[in-house]
Order: sequence, then C-alpha cells, then structure tokens
Amino acid sequence: MIDTELYEAKVLYPFQENTVNLILDEIRDNGKDFNLLFQLPTGGGKTVIFSEITKKYIEEFKEKVLILTHRIELSIQTSKQLQAIGVNNKVINSEVKEIPDQDEFQCFIAMVETLNNRLNDDENFIEGVGLVIVDEAHYNSFRKIFQFYDNINILGVTATPLSSNKALPLNDNYNKLVVGESISSLIEGGYLADADTYTYDVNLHGLKIGSNGDFTVSSSDVVYGNYFMQEKLLFAYEEVAVGDKTLIFNSGIDTSIRVAETFKKRGYQIRHLDSTFSDKDRKDVLRWFKETPDAILTSVGILTTGFDEPTVETIILNRATRSLTLYHQMIGRGSRKLPKKDRFKLIDLGNNVRRFGLWQDYINWQDAFRFPDRFLESRLSESEDMEFEVDYEFPRGMEEVLNISFLDEFNIKDVYYDCIDNGEKGKEAVNMSLENHFIAIRDASEDFFHALEIMEQIQGHIEHRLKHYTKCITKSTPNYFKYVMETYNRQLRQRLREVLDDE
Repeated sequence: MIDTELYEAKVLYPFQENTVNLILDEIRDNGKDFNLLFQLPTGGGKTVIFSEITKKYIEEFKEKVLILTHRIELSIQTSKQLQAIGVNNKVINSEVKEIPDQDEFQCFIAMVETLNNRLNDDENFIEGVGLVIVDEAHYNSFRKIFQFYDNINILGVTATPLSSNKALPLNDNYNKLVVGESISSLIEGGYLADADTYTYDVNLHGLKIGSNGDFTVSSSDVVYGNYFMQEKLLFAYEEVAVGDKTLIFNSGIDTSIRVAETFKKRGYQIRHLDSTFSDKDRKDVLRWFKETPDAILTSVGILTTGFDEPTVETIILNRATRSLTLYHQMIGRGSRKLPKKDRFKLIDLGNNVRRFGLWQDYINWQDAFRFPDRFLESRLSESEDMEFEVDYEFPRGMEEVLNISFLDEFNIKDVYYDCIDNGEKGKEAVNMSLENHFIAIRDASEDFFHALEIMEQIQGHIEHRLKHYTKCITKSTPNYFKYVMETYNRQLRQRLREVLDDE
C-alpha cells in the first residue's frame, strides 16, 4: 500500500499542461509503433508531466501504462504522484514474482532489471500495455525491455537527450524529439532558481579518460585527494558559501571521505554519503541534511537523480566530468525554487563551466538528438580539455632571448581576481599583461624589427595567457578570444613601434 498522507496532487503549471497536450497529440497523430523522446531540464517537473499523461492516456485509450525507472526511489516517487491524482498503480520490485491481481491496476512502475528478469521468465508478465514511459531515458539499460513490446507507444523522458553510450544513439530507438522549455525560460518564468557561478583555477594534470569517455575515478581520486585541492575546496567554500546548505559532488569515495575529514577539522557540520550505505543509513543522513540549516553533504554519484532537497543553497562540483548529462544533473540539484530562494550558488572546481558553458546557456537539443556524433565532437577534444592543466613551457633557448623569469612572475588569473577584489574591471588584467609583455620585449630588443621577431617567438605564451583570462570570465566564445588576441597583438606592436622607432 502506497503512503499518500504527505503527498498531495500537484497542480500543473501552464507550460506543463501545454506539454501534456502536445505529447498526447503526437501519440494520436502518429498511431502505434511510434516512439517519442521528450526533453525538459531538471526541475521542470518531468514526473508531474508524465503522470498526467498516464492518467489521460488510460482514460482515452483504455490501455495500461508501464513506467520504467532505474532506481527504487524514483519508482516510489512516481507511484505516490500517480496515486495522488487518482491513478491506481502497482510498483514491481524484487519481491513481486507474479501479478495475479493485475486487472485491478491501470499502471505499473518497475525497475528495469527486475522487469527484464520477469519478462524473460514470462513475456506476458504484464498484459494490456499500450504505452511504455521511460524515465531518465538517456540510460541504455532500458533497451532490453523494448523487445517485449511491439506495436505500442514508447515515451522517453530526459533532461539531456544524449545516450550514455556513444555507440547506441537515442535516435536508434526514438522517432522524434520534443524539446520542452529551456533552463533560461524556466528561470524567467519563476519556475527555477537562477545560478550565480563561481569558477576557480584548478590543475587537472593527471586525469585520465576511461572507456566510457569520462575521467576515471582512480585518477580523479589522485588529483582531488591531494592536500592542495582539499585546501582549494575549503578556500572556495569559505569565500563563497559559509553558512549555506551545501551539496558537494565528488568522483570517488576516497576523495569524499577526505573532504568530510578536512571540513570537520575546521568545525563545519558535514557528512559523507555514497552508494555503499544501507537504506537506513542513507535515510538518516538525508534527514539530517534536510533538518540542519547549514549542513554540508559530500557525496559520490548517489544524489544525481531521484534526490530532491529544495533547501540546497550551494552546489560544489569538486570533480571534473566530460558528461554533459552529469553536469546538468549535478547542478540541477540546486535549482529548485522556494518562496525565499530564487538564486543558488554554483562553485566549479573542475573546469566544467569552460568545458560545457554556463548551466543557463542555450543548447540545441535537436542537433544533439539528430547528429549526436557531430554534437559531441564539437565539444572540447581531449587535448583541448587538458590545455589549462600545465604551465606554459617556453621553447628551448628562449631564456637567452628575453627575461623569462619576468614573464613567469606575472599570473593573469591572480591579477584578474585582484582587479575584481579591488573593484576594478577584469579587463584591466589584460592591460597589465600587455605592459608585462611590452617591457620584456622592449628590454630585449635592439630595434623595432627585432622586437617583432621576439613577439612572433612568444605568440604561444601570449595565446596561453589570454586563454587563461578568457577562462576567468566564463562567458567567452571562440570569436571573443580571437578578438582579444588580435587587439592585444595590435596594441603591443603599436607600443613597441612608438618606443623603438625613435631609437
């Protein structure tokens, strides 16, 4: 029996109601054997939407609905929502071996592995299904279920319509993508909290990319488990988020445990949570987190889906990822809106904002669905992704041409943040960098033409430094970087000409 005492039926927002009608129209117009994928950002109310679709589908088509999830928590959430709006449903968990009373239910909710086992034993385990709804449809584990359901409709729902496996694109299984409201429109409409983003310079040298395309846990634990990264995390928290209810995402368990130890030594209320916790311990930690105003929860993987705590005020990405889906899932945990919460903070310690852009930025999801390879290839390559992990190395022999130490002493990121702290424009850091390069070249040059030769030799250093600057401002684009480079070189040549042409 589902406990619904504390679960009230949610009234749909206008955009959610429109989405329900749009999807049902697609099903009516295209008939059976048509699979539809629906995209909506985390926090947009996907469960509310597909629960309402379920209710109206049952009423209109007189067929049953099967909802697939990949975690029991999601199954229970969905069941409660359906029960609250009057849809009699049954959760099929590992204890359910057969369903003698299935005629009493209009809807079934099942975890994919459990249902796959039952269907392999009996392909008629659930009869009369006309619509299958797949929550978190970007996971590939659901594909194994599709073989059991011919001539029906499948509706996949996800925040990021990119397959978790590049070799198995979603457009193999879905005929069409319907794109819902964007993150920015949900913020403007007052449905989601907006994010204030803070990025910090991190050295990711040493990260390795695994077979799944993302950074390996073992290499992440090495990079993020060291003393300097722990101190950087603590510094970022104390600079931006002290007193906030904070959720920290890590790649590995060892790192998360070390984070908890580091924060405890400073007297902060923090707990660690990972997938090895028992259900009871997990519930205890989450209850503590909910009830403690300034709680810090450091976790690994377990809270990216099926977790909803609207009081979270700060999200810290204490990890790097190459997965756009994971990036959006983690940030989305802070986007729930409350009467006194219309903004939240995002602290990025993994160059993720540079890799994917701001969370609020527009993404062409139709392009991602139709041409996933091209879409993914347009993201940063492995070599570009590692570009900021190492210090710039001058070509051999450059120390005999000009004063390298003088150039190395200038750190544009430090200067940039000093400018911001002093109330000056960040662009002033570029002017100061220009002065630094100007002095180094001037002092090493015999005349203007010699200066131009030296300037050409250190173009790599100029480019490296300006890329660090554009990373600081986060909103940089390739065109903007090209503009900064051209302007910088033009002004540097002009200054050198003014001084050296007179000699």
